[in-house]
Formats: sequence, structure tokens, C-alpha cells
Amino acid sequence: MEEPGKLIWNIACDESGVDGARFYGFGSLWMKWQRRGDFAKLISDLREKHNYNDEIKWQKAHSKRFRNFYIELIELFFKKEWLAFHCIIVKKSDVKKEYHNGDYDLARRKHFNLLLHSKIKAVLKAHPNRDCQFRVVVDPIASRYKKADEASHVIVNNQVNQSTSISDIIDSYTTKDSKESAQIQLCDLLLGAVMAAWQKKSTSEGKAQILSTISAHLGWSDLEADTSPAERKFNIWYFYDPTLGLREVKTRVVRLKHPLPQRDTKNRIVSVR
Repeated sequence: MEEPGKLIWNIACDESGVDGARFYGFGSLWMKWQRRGDFAKLISDLREKHNYNDEIKWQKAHSKRFRNFYIELIELFFKKEWLAFHCIIVKKSDVKKEYHNGDYDLARRKHFNLLLHSKIKAVLKAHPNRDCQFRVVVDPIASRYKKADEASHVIVNNQVNQSTSISDIIDSYTTKDSKESAQIQLCDLLLGAVMAAWQKKSTSEGKAQILSTISAHLGWSDLEADTSPAERKFNIWYFYDPTLGLREVKTRVVRLKHPLPQRDTKNRIVSVR
């Protein structure tokens, strides 16, 4: 049995922008470990309702026939306060190769590790009196290094240990094909939407409606911005190097259509708006 009071987090990860695009990014879908069954049931019911049997994926979200399925999936994400999405976006031309042995592949892996390391530390800070554990499932990272995923597990654990003295904070790190994980699939959809907005790619009517739906839930007109580091529900982190001049991306305040419960300094729920 799991330890009483222990907080176990499940993090499903995906990447985008490895094909020569202006930006690349990594996304992570978060939920408590015990919510996995609830999530699976919700996705299964939604699939059955719309007779959708294909993989959930941004590239497939243009389908007119299944437009309502994708819109309802976005609605589901924002209505369930126990689901969260956090991503990091990097402008390729800002990457200083000299810091990464002249290797963009290494730089990308470092930025993925940075996302995990930073977000895990934020959770630990928010729950200082709780024993936390993290379990990561990731769509295989595109890399020349065959053991990139295995290395990420070790590196992030070491990084967290150095800053918190907590050992083996990630107790499970699994590589899984996205076809086998609805959590990775939803991460792909949300990350794909953000990246499409940032890359300024022309989209189909169906994808444009998804972008509008996500934006409306954030209280935004579009997704061409990043959020405060403290944003819990839908966090966009633009990895900006201030030595390169003016910041071209604006940070916006998120005003959720379905606000999260308010919490006190000990992370206890004090009200639900």
C-alpha cells in the first residue's frame, strides 16, 4: 500500500517543434496518481459519446466530423481542477550552442530537464510538510542519444537532490508510445495548440476553434503570450535570455473561466469561487 498522506503525482510529457520550426517546446500534463482511473473513465466516456476511436492528437484535430469531441475534451480539461498543463517554449535562434557543446540536441534535452526540475521544485515548495513522489511517463524524446529518457530520469533526480536534499524524487520514469497513453495524447493536443499559435501557423477551421476555446478559458484573445511562473492550471513558460535584447513575448494574467479553489499559505483549500 502507498504511504498515508503521501502525494504522488503523475506527469505525462510530450514535445513539439523538432522539425525546423522557429520554436520548440515541451509539455507536461499533471494529475494526482490516484486520479488516473477517473481520467481514463472520462476519456473513455467522451470517446464513446462521439464514437471517436482514433488517437487524440493535435495533427488530427482538424476533423470536422469530430470537432465537438475535441472541443468537449478541452472543456473537460478546464473543468477538472485536478488536471494541469505546464509547458516550456524555447526560441531556437536564442539557443547559445557554446553552452551545449555546439549541440542543439543536447540543448533540447536540457530544456526538457529544466521543465521537470523547475515544476517539481515548485510542487515541493507548495507542499513543504508532505512527502511527495513523482512518476513520469514520456513519449520517446527525439534524440540521437539512445538513452536520452534514461539520462533525463537520473539528471532531474540529481538536480532536485542538489537543491532540496531529497533523493529519488522521481521513482518511476517510463517511455511509452503516445498511442498507449491518453494522458500523453491530451498533452500533445494542448502543447500542439500553444505551439501552433506561437509558430503562427495557418490552421484549419477546427483547429482555430480549439485555439479560441483554450484562449477563452484563459480569459485571453489568443495564445501568443506566456503566463506568470505561479500560474497553476495552464502555464506557458517562455525561456527568455535577457542578454539578447527586448523580450518579444508579453506575459499575460490568466483569468480562468473555471477558477481553481483558493488556498491558504499551507496549501489548504479555503474557498471555491
